[in-house]
Amino acid sequence: MPSLDDLRKRITSVKSTQKITKAMKMVAAAKLRKAQENAEKGRPYSEKMNNVILNLSKSITDKENAPKLLVGTGEEKVHLCIVLTSDRGLCGGFNTNIIKKSKSYFEKIISENKTLKIVTVGSKGYDQLKRQYKNYIVENISFKESKNINYFDADKVGKIIIEKFEKNEFDVCAIFYNKFKNVITQIPQEQQIVPLNEDKDDSSNDNDYEFEPDEDEILSNLLPKNISTQIFKAMLENSASEQGSRMTAMDNATRNAGELVDRLTIEYNRSRQAAITKELIEIISGAESL
Repeated sequence: MPSLDDLRKRITSVKSTQKITKAMKMVAAAKLRKAQENAEKGRPYSEKMNNVILNLSKSITDKENAPKLLVGTGEEKVHLCIVLTSDRGLCGGFNTNIIKKSKSYFEKIISENKTLKIVTVGSKGYDQLKRQYKNYIVENISFKESKNINYFDADKVGKIIIEKFEKNEFDVCAIFYNKFKNVITQIPQEQQIVPLNEDKDDSSNDNDYEFEPDEDEILSNLLPKNISTQIFKAMLENSASEQGSRMTAMDNATRNAGELVDRLTIEYNRSRQAAITKELIEIISGAESL
């Protein structure tokens, strides 16, 4: 049974931890509002760019000479997976959910005897994947020093993807991230960005537009930008999801710490009462013996 001194030290320690988790919850709540706003603003832009490109692709008659970023290489042998996670922990199951989603995709590719290549964006994803998929990881990128999510970081990742595609290092590219729904719910996503997939449920692609200059020239400029835009959208979604998950995790940790303090306090009071009772019995017994 722990001594009274040990119980006092543990209660003090848990209370200090509770203060930290409560502060982290408040910080996450403050950051969440801005991150959620940015994620919601980014969605229409990225969706509209996809729609424009898909409309352009419909008007292309010579599919064989169409940009490879749009139609692909014609094969699906080599898959490049961009796994976007955070650089910081203490955010509940945020990173684990993305890794779980990506692992199911990895196993499918490996089971089909296709080549798998992984690029991790965020140190937490790399830390979890390197144990099992170290030989498949071709690059690890971290933006730990960046204070805010920005397009320039997303463009760096986009340029790496384009560079690898131009060197014929992969046929299909997919990104993995968490889509923010609310503070409690973040949905793991798998999105193919090379070649571009048409969303069958999206009826907005049925509109016809006239483009100037011709489609090929517009696509040659728009397709690389679209890759960076989709990466940026995923990073914005991740940022909001991370803060929401951290807020929930820290709220649970604060509540659990409070419950633990209550239990330890009851145990401390009982032990203290037992010690006092024991001392009184010893004093009374000693007095009666005299």
